[in-house]
Amino acid sequence: MVGIGLVGIGFMGMIHYLAADRVAADRARVVALCSRDPRKLAGDWSTIQGNFGPRGTQVDLGDRRRYSDFDSLLADPDVTLVDLCVPNDQHAARAIRALDAGKHVLVEKPIALSLTDADSMLQAAHRNGRRLMVAHVLPFFPEFRVALDAVRSGRHGRLLAGQFMRIISKPNWSAAIADLAASGGPALDLHIHDTHFVSLLHATPHSVRSQGVVHEGAVLHIATQYRYGDDTRAPTLSAVAGSLSQPGRSFAHGYELYLERATITLGNAHRSDQGWLTTLSVLHDDGRVEHPLTRPTDPIDAFAAELTHAVEGVVHGQVPQELSAQVARNALATCRAEIQSALSGEEVVLI
Repeated sequence: MVGIGLVGIGFMGMIHYLAADRVAADRARVVALCSRDPRKLAGDWSTIQGNFGPRGTQVDLGDRRRYSDFDSLLADPDVTLVDLCVPNDQHAARAIRALDAGKHVLVEKPIALSLTDADSMLQAAHRNGRRLMVAHVLPFFPEFRVALDAVRSGRHGRLLAGQFMRIISKPNWSAAIADLAASGGPALDLHIHDTHFVSLLHATPHSVRSQGVVHEGAVLHIATQYRYGDDTRAPTLSAVAGSLSQPGRSFAHGYELYLERATITLGNAHRSDQGWLTTLSVLHDDGRVEHPLTRPTDPIDAFAAELTHAVEGVVHGQVPQELSAQVARNALATCRAEIQSALSGEEVVLI
């Protein structure tokens, strides 16, 4: 059994804790938690809220060990995998400390805020012989897994083109997310879901061309075309993301993918009182329309699947591409290039 040490009890920490309860008990368990907030260590999570999933409540933490000091958690011999759900600007320093302490690490996306930090994390994992995984959860949501499996299998032919949309209202549910310096802003913290998924569908782009809505130096809304240089068989892909929506729609995402023998569409998926509503359709070349998802989905299940794959990565030593730190690093490079392009008005080539 893999002992998980959960670090950070905010919205995402709560989601990871709930997800861990859905992982097979003989495979993994949260054995320790770390937070600077004594109320949260006592199980009072009532102040936690986010833009999906349940609100926080009083939680019975049972016999799980609780630490206010990060190094104390790292010294716990029962912690095999450190699950970092801390603000983005803390990812690199804490991940490197955990890797140097001999722990495997799952860190929430983005891997870091700078490429220098991301590369330092990869180097720490290599020199310590430990797994560094990045929790890009999007590929584990059923509505995105359908698309990824279809492209990877080739059963509908080659991917020709596609576009993505990811929109939120102003993120006032979390001080850490609302702090643009700490989070990287929506063009990174939010939009990196799309750049990561684009790289899974085809590859890291050769260059990007972006436009954006900029406020006080931060890109609040971005529209990007991904380019693949001389690769004549590369798909034509684009994405739009930002935080300009009004509060009546706190979160929405969708896509359209055009393959040789099918079109896959996810129309403006959004949260409701009944759950997560999607309009996922597969339009076949013979005129048939298939709806693979017929009921609301529970987002916690996607995080449970993500965590299960992370645990398997620790046990078997093979990290799936969806959780690869190198792929996550390249997604960060893509976002950074997009921000540079939006600010400069020029196409930016990735290094």
